[in-house]
Amino acid sequence: MGEERAIARTAGRALDVLMLLVERGQHGLTARELSDRLAAPRTSVADLLKVLQHRGFVAPTVDGHGWRLDFRVAQLGNAYLHEFSVREIGRTAMRELSRRTGLTTQMAVLDHGDIVYIERQDAGRRVSEPHVISDIGSRLPAYCTSLGKAMLAFLPDDEIDHLYGTPGALLGRTKNTITTVARLKTELSTIRRRGYAVDLEETTEGVVCVGSPILGADGRPEAAISVAGLRAGLPASEIENLGRTVARTAGQVSSARGGARAMPRVSRVRTRARALQRRRRVRGAA
Repeated sequence: MGEERAIARTAGRALDVLMLLVERGQHGLTARELSDRLAAPRTSVADLLKVLQHRGFVAPTVDGHGWRLDFRVAQLGNAYLHEFSVREIGRTAMRELSRRTGLTTQMAVLDHGDIVYIERQDAGRRVSEPHVISDIGSRLPAYCTSLGKAMLAFLPDDEIDHLYGTPGALLGRTKNTITTVARLKTELSTIRRRGYAVDLEETTEGVVCVGSPILGADGRPEAAISVAGLRAGLPASEIENLGRTVARTAGQVSSARGGARAMPRVSRVRTRARALQRRRRVRGAA
């Protein structure tokens, strides 16, 4: 039993090393820095680094003073993305969405309280399109992004409480960031009702993102799709139109995978009924 626990502890520490290096990128970390952050003996960390280097997971930084991720990590990531069929199915829909809107389209998954970008389609038609930093594998807090809020909206309340119930869990990134659980839950209720989420300069000042979830057959979010644009070029009416467009695209991907649509069917029925009534009134007026 003691040997099994030692193996599990070593495996966990190796994964912790990789995750710390993920956060640092090409800058890497020295063995001493890794040892300090892991609260582990430097000799143990050095041994782990040798094993990980031999297997192709880490390599020395350019200056030779630290460690960074190596090619095996990229292989694992590519294998995951290849098997993650929602990305494969969604790519064509995202490309069309970018073509129609002239905006960058992104896809992300939820990882606890963060979103992780897994796909991106660029569109360069609009001069106003911002340079959105969403490299594949990069992370952002879910509560202040349209992608994250779109997925959080379809989680049970107890999961939201677990993620954000502790004081200081919702940190402000801009003056518009939601920083209370009560306000977040109100926002998530609105998102469930209309089928899309809006990041109105909550993550980055001057940038608006509109996202909608891709739901599985059980109604839980598998991923989300969003578009991003400059606030100055997106009036409220345009944001609403984008929301409906993004929700339709996400719904198509959900349906292709046998999942549910975020936009309630009753809402679409009522929308059609209201449109029919308006046409009738117009005819009568004529």
